[in-house]
Amino acid sequence: MAEVPIVVVADPIDRAALERLRAGPCRLVDASADPSALSTHLGEATILVVRSRTKVTAELIGRAPHLSLVARAGVGVDNVDMAAAATRGVRVVNAPAAATASVAELTVAFYLLLVRGLVPAIASTRAGRWERGAHAHELAGKTVGFVGYGRIAREVAHRLEPFGTPTIAFDPFVTAPVDRTEIVPWETLLARADIVSLHAALTAENHHLLDARAFAQTKPGALLVNVARGPLVDEAALLAALKAGRLAGAALDVFEVEPPVNRELLELPNVIATPHIGAMTSEGQGRAGAEIVDEVLRALRGEPLRSVVPPPGGRP
Repeated sequence: MAEVPIVVVADPIDRAALERLRAGPCRLVDASADPSALSTHLGEATILVVRSRTKVTAELIGRAPHLSLVARAGVGVDNVDMAAAATRGVRVVNAPAAATASVAELTVAFYLLLVRGLVPAIASTRAGRWERGAHAHELAGKTVGFVGYGRIAREVAHRLEPFGTPTIAFDPFVTAPVDRTEIVPWETLLARADIVSLHAALTAENHHLLDARAFAQTKPGALLVNVARGPLVDEAALLAALKAGRLAGAALDVFEVEPPVNRELLELPNVIATPHIGAMTSEGQGRAGAEIVDEVLRALRGEPLRSVVPPPGGRP
């Protein structure tokens, strides 16, 4: 009789999804409550389920001799050593659509908070002041420039249509328009965008894509929104651009180091900072759990997988 596959859940996932997995054709080991317990189960794991907390390094993969699948309950896989997984023949799947609506909504909320100057206005009112100067702006007519034009950016563009907001995008993998958004070169986006909105995956090539040189090319008074990955932005260069007035403000849900350590950046009055919560809605986490458990169950049944992440330079 064949051995029962062992699925190790390293990070917390939606409870209903976990129970569905528990009822599947496997033995479930829930190690999510205690990260230190994971190492004791790696030697028996056939499938490893993670979110963002667990870093699936080459060393971790090396301690899991039976591992055949890493299931990331979310979109980004920068916490997975894809090269090491490919070398070992370990497939990686994700839940690419789960957080789309959640992140798109936070993105639009950031735009409105920044252009209307709402965070300083809320703070001053709470402090007992009544400051009603007409220093805010409308979102209507502002050009939003998407850096990366995948699923989330396209959803943001769709949600911006009622605002009358022109949208442009830079994405080396998108060469022709797929909607009303205009695809433009990198330098054109920086020069034209009133709001530079980051939605790109993190790669070795785009680390610190927004650096001092890029900020020098941005439209004076532009705003920056990052709901993608922190290392896309050189935070020292961002701080300098904000202090010099080159940028009028920034909203950051992600940081180079998380939790963030650059206190000077966080304390600027024109910076909005949140703790990487773009996908952290009940609805988004429910979808992420459901989608990743669907993939794991397909793997356990020997069925074709739908969300395999291609290894570096290859096909899934």
